[in-house]
Amino acid sequence: MGKSDTTTANLVFKITSSLVRTFLNILFYLIIAMLIIKAGTYTYNFAYQIFGSVAVEAEPGRDVEFQIKKGESTMDVANKLEVSKLVVNKYSFYLKTKFKEYNIMPGTFVLNTSMDYDAILEVITDISNSIAEEEAVESQTTTP
Repeated sequence: MGKSDTTTANLVFKITSSLVRTFLNILFYLIIAMLIIKAGTYTYNFAYQIFGSVAVEAEPGRDVEFQIKKGESTMDVANKLEVSKLVVNKYSFYLKTKFKEYNIMPGTFVLNTSMDYDAILEVITDISNSIAEEEAVESQTTTP
C-alpha cells in the first residue's frame, strides 16, 4: 500500500508539473508574440508618419498661428508643433525634416490641424508665407 501511494503521488506530481510547465510556456510565447506585434505596429505607425501623409485632424481642421523665432532648432520647432497639436509625433516630424533637409524659416505662420507634415513644411520653409514677415526681418537685423 505504501509503494502504490508513492507511485500515484509521483504520477500526479509529474502530470501537474508537466501541465504547469506547458501553461507557462504558452503564456511566455503569447507575451513574446504580443510584444512583437506591439513593436511592429509602433514601428509601422512611426515609419508611416515619416514617409506617409498623416494629419492630427480631418478636414477642415482649425487654423493656428504658429511662431518660429530666429535661432530655434528643428527639435524646438517640432516640440512646439506637437504641443500646439499640429503634428502627431515630434520625433517623426523631426526625422522627416532631417531626411528631406528642409530649412525652417523664422516668422509667424498660419497652420491648420488638418495639414500633413509635407504641407506644414511647405509653409514654414518659405518666408513669404509668414503673416508677420516684417517682425521676422526686424528681429534678424538688430541695430544698436
